[in-house]
Amino acid sequence: MVFTLDNLFFFWLCFPDRLPLSIRVFLEAAIRNCDGFYTTEGDVENILDWQQQQDKAEVPFTPARVLLQDFTGIPAMVDLAAMRDAVAKHGEDPSLVNPKCPTDLIVDHSLQIDFICFHNAPNPGGGESATPSLAPPRSVPSRLPSRGGSHCGGQQGSCSKAACSDPPASSGGRPAAVQQIENTPLLCPFHLKPVSETETAVKNQEMELIRNKERLQFFKWCSKAFKNVNVVPPDVGAVHQVNLEYLSRVAQVSDGVIYPDSVVGTDSHTTMINGLGILGWGVGGIESEAVMLGQPVSLTLPQVVGCKLVGSINPLSTSIDIVLGITKHLRQAGIAGRFVEFFGPGVSQLSAPDRTTIANMCPEYNATVSFFPIDRVTLKHFKKTNFSHEKLELMESYMKAVKLFRSYEEPPEDVIEINLSSMVPHVSGPKRPQDRVAVSNMKADFQSCLEEKVGFKGFHISKEKQETRVPFLHCGQEYQLVHGSVVIAAVISCTNNCNPSVMLTAGLLAKKAVEAGLTVKPYIRTSLAPGSGMVTHYLNSSGVLPYFSQLGFQVIGYGCATCVGNTAPLPDAVVDAIKQGDLVTCGLLSGNRHFEGRLCDCVRANYLASPPLVVAYAIAGTVGIDFEKEPLGLSSSGKEVYLSDIWPSREEVQQTEEDTVISSVFKDLRGRMEKGNTFWNNIESPDSVVFPWDPKSTYIRCPPFFSNLSKELPAPQSIENAHALLFLGDKVSTDHISPAGSIARASTAAKYLQSRRLTPREFNSYGARRGNDAVMTRGTFASIKLLNRFIGKPSPKTLHIPSGQTLDVFEAADRYQRDGVPLVILAGKEYGSGNSRDWVAKGPYLLGVRAVIAESFEKLHKSQLVGMGIMPLQFLPGQSADSLELSGKERFSIVLPESLSPRQQLTVKTSKGTSFSVTALFDSQIDVIIFQHGGLLRYVAQTFLRSGSQPRAGAAERAPCP
Repeated sequence: MVFTLDNLFFFWLCFPDRLPLSIRVFLEAAIRNCDGFYTTEGDVENILDWQQQQDKAEVPFTPARVLLQDFTGIPAMVDLAAMRDAVAKHGEDPSLVNPKCPTDLIVDHSLQIDFICFHNAPNPGGGESATPSLAPPRSVPSRLPSRGGSHCGGQQGSCSKAACSDPPASSGGRPAAVQQIENTPLLCPFHLKPVSETETAVKNQEMELIRNKERLQFFKWCSKAFKNVNVVPPDVGAVHQVNLEYLSRVAQVSDGVIYPDSVVGTDSHTTMINGLGILGWGVGGIESEAVMLGQPVSLTLPQVVGCKLVGSINPLSTSIDIVLGITKHLRQAGIAGRFVEFFGPGVSQLSAPDRTTIANMCPEYNATVSFFPIDRVTLKHFKKTNFSHEKLELMESYMKAVKLFRSYEEPPEDVIEINLSSMVPHVSGPKRPQDRVAVSNMKADFQSCLEEKVGFKGFHISKEKQETRVPFLHCGQEYQLVHGSVVIAAVISCTNNCNPSVMLTAGLLAKKAVEAGLTVKPYIRTSLAPGSGMVTHYLNSSGVLPYFSQLGFQVIGYGCATCVGNTAPLPDAVVDAIKQGDLVTCGLLSGNRHFEGRLCDCVRANYLASPPLVVAYAIAGTVGIDFEKEPLGLSSSGKEVYLSDIWPSREEVQQTEEDTVISSVFKDLRGRMEKGNTFWNNIESPDSVVFPWDPKSTYIRCPPFFSNLSKELPAPQSIENAHALLFLGDKVSTDHISPAGSIARASTAAKYLQSRRLTPREFNSYGARRGNDAVMTRGTFASIKLLNRFIGKPSPKTLHIPSGQTLDVFEAADRYQRDGVPLVILAGKEYGSGNSRDWVAKGPYLLGVRAVIAESFEKLHKSQLVGMGIMPLQFLPGQSADSLELSGKERFSIVLPESLSPRQQLTVKTSKGTSFSVTALFDSQIDVIIFQHGGLLRYVAQTFLRSGSQPRAGAAERAPCP
């Protein structure tokens, strides 16, 4: 059978009715890209025979585009720049090294919270108004009745004294300040003049641009030097939200051919795009680079599980509750590596934002994607996003013609039924996102966490210390901290919380709280990080943004901040009180990651919660509260106010959403996207084909991945007499392997930066320095929460076995490499769980790690190890380092045969004279080939050198199968 574009519709008409809709996207891509090399006729036939080939056949998938964010995007682009260098040194034309697949790079992860409050207030003593000034986090002045504000340009001293005094009672029983801001645009609370942006956001954005100028210059060079690269500048929005609101197409049109939109991205939460009927998932940086260069993603043809939604949504449940409820059900169902397709009567109750919120969490239950095929609800959503009538008609007719339009009652073979009415409000924590706690049981659960032994939930606080209270002074006023006190409360609008209804619920809750006279204690580190200008737009137009500000939740900027550890330091008095009482204080955030110590080193308990619950717990000041029985606080009249008194109804939220989230909001975002900002527009960058590396740069370095590159395939190299660099336990996350937050002053990365004459204030974060291999290698395994069995306590240290010395992990690895000793890592279950980060494989590779021997691996991380030429070796079922009585101090030898095969068993010999078998987790022959070349990057470069030209073309340029 010959496959061409001309007979594409023949296959849709004759075959795919028995195929799940997500697999039909695979089929279309395989037929369209069949070239007899990357995609063969056999691949097409395997997809057509999905019922028999699922979980067996390895098939290629060529996505329509690649999505990068700057933390993972900069090393990808640095690698391509380094590949141009390597190609040029071998006499080839470096300008031919370009992404063949359209690539969007969103600069969104470099924002840090430097400023949290702007004060332009009259002197409380009645004199002239204070000079407008921005206070860094540790010198925030005492908060006035309005927590913060924005500079509106009003004349100093023009505010009346009454603005600072106790608000008089109004005719409706509400404070006058509430009447002043109700149903108005964002106003200065003292001058009542409109402002376009809160000053805190402006100043944080200025700091972001100044701090990252060198990185931004490199991105600007990339946008000019590389074809097929679109760089979205900073101060536009978070990558996930920009993808949803601006980049999504559903149906792509190129060179007269229309085909389904699809995407792979360098972030595990790329999966939220599946809520719009666009197939997509997260891959590692090195996999994305291969796709950028025209190679398809290779994966085992997945099983597809149908998730039937029935029942009605509880009025008090938010999208987060639905998300976490479905996550729990699917986690228990054991669907790792499968595709999930949603169907059933309950699907029609979910808006497009609801679906993207649900689709976002599929990495948490180890599914590859959670797919919501396009339907009437999706089309209605795109009508709001300024899609033209012609585009909508084309999209609908095409999706129906190729049978990709939803039928609610056509399930896949395997079905899981979930009743939406069973979902109740939950939070997740205090250490892991999978540990859900019903809000009704939060107080009792936290108490049990205090008492439990140190582990996934416990803190092991003795009975006599559980009632510890530590008084402290903040801005001249005394407060007390106890176990469970809230010290960080971050409302974040990205990934889970891009859903307007969730943010509007939080805003309406804040409005009702302010009207009731409730406040948030001033020492709590509050922040509001909208995922894009769209969120600020609808919060502002709905009239709730000033109420957020009244409670201290001011817009701090656009991008990832608290989620990735970029939290401003807590006040010194708070830190001292926590340490003095050894208190388990709490952080609340509406993000999707909260591993212990990630938000702040001294905040041990962190909970994921919906935005309205973040606001509620901030008002309460503690997680030790039963919302059903205990009040949040007292009103201005002394009346007890309960959460149920201020929680907005679902009907109220939906009406507000309908009235404010309209096409003009998306139009505003598009204008923001296309306009950029003055700083970005004025950045100068080189015009050269090859990047001019600056040897003085501490941000951008040419990585050593292409050293000793040759055209010939290297011979297999066995591992002889390797030492174990680390001896780890279960659930070692990517946060443990490659930290993304601030650079600790005592770390080896800090020592390196200090040797380059940088001060701690100039360190920036690990994420911002991912383009510098010297920093990132030193940051590998530098987490303070790394529990290495060689050390016996959480610490970024390890044992240098020959000398018996305890050293930083980098220093030990460096000493091993100087002595020519190869390294392995021993680990337990679920090694590499968490976010997708390419440095979790690149870092160990540069440390000299040749293999990781573990009980099990997170699927994506296993692929990343293979992509860097590191062997993922799995103990046989029922075996572990403990059962084999390994101390970790042995020396390990692994003989590699000349002909490796997928999932082949290998023998590991130890210096004790014992041996054991492991399974080499190569899923396909392609994995074997990549490993034999020393990793994916070297494979692509060597293919380039051997062919004397760019590797085979990407989807847009491939010829039909002959």
